[in-house]
Amino acid sequence: MRTVVFFILSYLIGSIPFGLVIAYLVKRVDIRQFGSGNIGATNVVMVVWKKWGIIVFILDFLKGAFVPILVKYFLHQPRNSTYLFAAFFSVSGHIWPVYLRFKGGKGVATSLGALCGLSFIFPKLWVVLLLSLCVWFIFFFIFRYVSLASISLSISFVVCSFIFSLPEEIKYFSALLCLFIIFRHTKNIKNLLAKKEHRF
Repeated sequence: MRTVVFFILSYLIGSIPFGLVIAYLVKRVDIRQFGSGNIGATNVVMVVWKKWGIIVFILDFLKGAFVPILVKYFLHQPRNSTYLFAAFFSVSGHIWPVYLRFKGGKGVATSLGALCGLSFIFPKLWVVLLLSLCVWFIFFFIFRYVSLASISLSISFVVCSFIFSLPEEIKYFSALLCLFIIFRHTKNIKNLLAKKEHRF
C-alpha cells in the first residue's frame, strides 16, 4: 500500500506545472496562450525571458530527480522496478498533469531529472547519461534546434543503454521515455521537416 501511495505522490509531484506558475507570477500571462503553447522551459524562454526558462528547466528537472531518491530513503528495500515505476509516474505527471486536464509539457527536463536520480541507484547510468548529453550539445550547437537535440538525446540514450548492457528493465524504461518524447515532439518534427521550427 505504501508503494502505491508513493506512485500517486510521484505523479502529483510530476504534475506541478512550474512553467505555467512562473510565467503567470513574472509576466501575468497564461503560457499556454503564447509561443508554442507548451508549459515547458523552452517556451518560457521565448515568451517570458531566458533566466526564467532556465529556472523552469531546473525545477522540472528536480521534480524528476527527487522521486527516485524519495523511494530510496522512504521505502524499505524497494525493488529495481519500484524506482523505475516511480520515475515513470513523475514523467507521466509532467506530460499529462492532473492539474491542467492532462495537457502538459514534453517531458524532456523531467525525464532527464528522473534518469539522474536513477543514476544514484544504477551507477552505470551515469556513463550513458553523459554520452547522451554530449549528443544533445552537439546537435544543439550545430543546428540550434532544442527539439532536434532533445529527440537525438532520447534516441542516443536508448542506443547507449543497449551498448553498455544495462539491466533489462532500464532498457525498456529508456525506450518508453524515448517514445513519450518523440510523441510529444510530433509537431516539432513536422516543423523541422517544413523548416518552420524556432532556432536559438
